[in-house]
Amino acid sequence: MVIVSVSMDLALEEGQTYAGGLGVLEGDKFYGAGRMGIDYAILTLFYRGGYVDYIQHNNELIPIAQKQSIEFLDKLKPLEVFTIKLKGEEVTVRPWEYTYKSARAFFFEAINPEWARVLTDRLYIENSLEEKFYKCAFLTRAAAKFIEDKIGLEKIDYIDLQEAYVALLPIILPADDLYRLVIHTPGPWGHPVFPRELIEREFGSKFVSPQVVLTEIGLSLAQKAFVVSVKQVDIIKKIFPHYVIKIKEITNGIDLDRWMAPEFRRLYFDGALDIQSFKMIHRGLKSRLLNYLKHLKNVKDEESIVIACARRIVKYKRPEFIARFIEENRDLPAIYVLDGKAHPNDPDGIERMKRLYDLSKNHSNVFFLPTYDLKMAKTLLQGSDLNVFTPFSGWEACGTSYMKAGVNGVPSLSSRDGGALELIKDGVNGWFFGKDIRELIDIYTDPRAEEINREDYNGFRSRLLSIIKMYQEDKDKFYEFGLEAIKTFTPKVDITHVLKEYYKGIIKS
Repeated sequence: MVIVSVSMDLALEEGQTYAGGLGVLEGDKFYGAGRMGIDYAILTLFYRGGYVDYIQHNNELIPIAQKQSIEFLDKLKPLEVFTIKLKGEEVTVRPWEYTYKSARAFFFEAINPEWARVLTDRLYIENSLEEKFYKCAFLTRAAAKFIEDKIGLEKIDYIDLQEAYVALLPIILPADDLYRLVIHTPGPWGHPVFPRELIEREFGSKFVSPQVVLTEIGLSLAQKAFVVSVKQVDIIKKIFPHYVIKIKEITNGIDLDRWMAPEFRRLYFDGALDIQSFKMIHRGLKSRLLNYLKHLKNVKDEESIVIACARRIVKYKRPEFIARFIEENRDLPAIYVLDGKAHPNDPDGIERMKRLYDLSKNHSNVFFLPTYDLKMAKTLLQGSDLNVFTPFSGWEACGTSYMKAGVNGVPSLSSRDGGALELIKDGVNGWFFGKDIRELIDIYTDPRAEEINREDYNGFRSRLLSIIKMYQEDKDKFYEFGLEAIKTFTPKVDITHVLKEYYKGIIKS
């Protein structure tokens, strides 16, 4: 029997078909399922221009389309084209297949007519709300056709909808008890809203409300729904209280083969990792990171603590915390590596990204990498000394950067949010700051947000100063946090455990 996952993005080792955490998580599940021998099929779109990169030109950051690598294209197998109806017209779809052991990824590309081709040009980048709707509709109809004709409903155990972009799939392809919805964020971008006229015109379904929230449709049609951390149950049940009986949690994880340094992985699973071997391996991984940074500019003090802040740049993740800390503490012996991208249509995110970029130009110990990708993420999260994780409490569904850092002996300083609450033991394998807020406070309009940010920053600053001091004065004590992070994170975050939770009764323990 087949497990089907439908997602707008997917991060494989090759290719530019992802934007952030959802795609990386789906990639980790894909590789984990392949190694476990699961018949796993993920359906997504083939984006000719990827998501976005930023190039530095005349001291500005310019957004550009991404190019798909020859390495990625060579691994794609073209399958027989098929047609779907969209806007009342025949649209030709080219499926591309990527395989890894027992797992298969199918990328759907719109070939013609010309207006439809734009739907698979870029990921999450559209020129209008209508174009965004038809991108969702294209994946929905292509997935329905492919499932029915090429996989077969009778061969499927589950169809998991990753976020609500294809929440109308159960309407056009009914299947009793197969559909499940996975909610990956409380943020509005994960709950697309479209005018009912668009849905009625394309799918024939009539709705009472003039604006239709696809997550509402997904929750009503799915037999079950999941959120991706224990805390998110409290958050999402307040947003969708009428679906509380359907919602349960499965906390995200990571693919250890993909993210954990082989040196650590080997010693950990052999039961041979101790403080001496930990320090030796960490020094080697840090040296690799520093050598990369030296290609960008001079690294003055290689004995300084290396602090990583790497994630999608958006308001709720609060990159201004680390930026303000750097500005207020210019003379600290620390190296800061700041990475991430803002959505090109997010002016607020662009401004935050420019602030980080300006810091890197004006501070010799600050590095900003706007072309952050999986390869760089591995180098950074394996080779840093400390990871900072600063989302506004209640807004982070789970997060995984602290997991990837932790299994490599890099402890995190984290706000009290997401899955970090299930893994970090304050003062043992990492550190917390701020409040644990169990509601989705509107960070754009609620006057409480400013006061919370002020209090949280003070806690963040105090904690980070004490961590840097510990690193300077007692490295051995600091390294104990890293070793403890490996020992406590590794058995809990393995993606194989996550897959077994999602597919109980199908996957044998």
